[in-house]
Amino acid sequence: MRIKTKLTLGVGLLFLFIIMLAVIGTVYINALNRDTQNILVANYKTLEYSRNMLIALDEDITDTKSRIKFSENLTKQKSNVTEIGEKELTEKLSVDFDKLLIAPKDSLLYISIRKDLADIMLLNMQAIQRKSDVAKQTASEATWWIALTGTFCFIIAFVLLVNLPGNIANPIKELTESIKQIAAKKYSERVNFEGHNEFGELAQAFNIMAKKLEEYNNSNLAKLLFEKKRIETLIDNQHDPVIGLDEEKLILFVNGAALKILGMKKEDLAGKFAQDVAVTNDLMRLLVQGLVISDKQDKKPIKIYADNKESYFEKEVIPISIAPTGEKEPKQIGHFIVLKNVTSFKELDYAKTNFIATISHELKTPISTIKASVQLLENINTGSLNDGQKQLIESIKDDSNRLLKITSELLNLSQVETGNVQLTIQQSDSSQILQYALDAVKVQADQKEVGLEVKMDSDLPLVKADAEKTAWVLINFLTNAIRYSQEKSRVVIEVKKDIDKVTFSVQDFGRGIESRYRDKIFTRYFQIPGSNKTGTGLGLAISKEFIEAQGGKIWVDSEIGEGSKFSFALGT
Repeated sequence: MRIKTKLTLGVGLLFLFIIMLAVIGTVYINALNRDTQNILVANYKTLEYSRNMLIALDEDITDTKSRIKFSENLTKQKSNVTEIGEKELTEKLSVDFDKLLIAPKDSLLYISIRKDLADIMLLNMQAIQRKSDVAKQTASEATWWIALTGTFCFIIAFVLLVNLPGNIANPIKELTESIKQIAAKKYSERVNFEGHNEFGELAQAFNIMAKKLEEYNNSNLAKLLFEKKRIETLIDNQHDPVIGLDEEKLILFVNGAALKILGMKKEDLAGKFAQDVAVTNDLMRLLVQGLVISDKQDKKPIKIYADNKESYFEKEVIPISIAPTGEKEPKQIGHFIVLKNVTSFKELDYAKTNFIATISHELKTPISTIKASVQLLENINTGSLNDGQKQLIESIKDDSNRLLKITSELLNLSQVETGNVQLTIQQSDSSQILQYALDAVKVQADQKEVGLEVKMDSDLPLVKADAEKTAWVLINFLTNAIRYSQEKSRVVIEVKKDIDKVTFSVQDFGRGIESRYRDKIFTRYFQIPGSNKTGTGLGLAISKEFIEAQGGKIWVDSEIGEGSKFSFALGT
């Protein structure tokens, strides 16, 4: 029988018996109510009237009040005749009462009236007893029928309670466990409940599915093993060291290049937890540090001594995530650590840095000589110059200053790259740093009629910084802001304190920077495409190095048409 049919029959039968129970209860309660009302209305009132007449008879029937009281109750009794023979007894009482009114002294009439009242009362008491027996019989029948119907309801409900939850829940539970086994790739799992109901059909469909999955898995196992070996061979033949970890940081594979730089054997690594290996291997400890990847990975090369030489590698940790079948949310299943050999690039970079430093240093002397010669030519004692010669000297002076600035920036950059930047970090006054920068750009701002608006918090704390390098960065910000501002505009300089730092900001209201260029603005030699301003593209890169070398942070906020706001923060 199908589950739906069982539920319909069981619940429908229970519902039918509950309706029957309600109907039987209602019918018998109404019957008992009628029997009770019949006793109260018909017999109880007759007894009350008879009692009142006896009282009136005992008081003094010759008294007007007693006579009226007797007469009123006699009238009420005449209208309340309900039993067989009660009418005759009531008429006889009425005749005897009329005789008593004529002969009030006749004692036999008193006796006759009392007998009449006693007979009426006895008749009604017998009726009460009889009707009470009928009510008892009705109550007994009601009890029997209600108990019978209630028993059927209980039996049906008990059968449903015992059988129905198990019949529904047990197959579902068994099916759920089997599905979990299939999800765990145990395709030999089968469900055993059979029947002609819905669960039987579901079990049959599930077993067919499991059988097909088992056939598919067996047919593709050899192919999967072949592909696995192919991938392992490809990884092992990679020139770059590669290490694979699962979500628990268990080492899944290590290629030959990684074994060489780690100085370990494959059997000592495969199947081991990276944390355990890191205890005895410094390089492994360095590789698994900070394995929880952030948006910005540390790109500084790792220096490793292997094969009797120093080599440089860039670590790249690739998180591996997949969306399991039937699920939407991706699940992380491990990490892929790749060490890219950048030794040749490092050597070229080192050579480039030395070359730039040498050339910049060599260029600085002749440029300084050119500037001194120009100053001599401008001296009146040297001789007078015509307008054309003055324009040529101004052009030579501008070019000399530009060349001197470029060589200074290149020297700063070479110092940063070689790590030879000499920082004198001490407690410095923020207001003095700001004032020094403002004095340095005042002439440039006045020439372009750009107003410098300063907003500075009171009671600024001292900052831990190299005052000279920090002022250089602020001057660079101000110079760029003035350069990219319209004439007769303004530049806002803000210095504000925070919990444990001081933030310097320079905001212009020029064209602004497109969002696609903001991440590259602090990159060396980068200039915004289409910009008609000249420069080396090194100023912001050097500023970033100076601020970060002091443990600070530098950033830019900009929107097209609203200008740019360059900021840096230093600790107190």
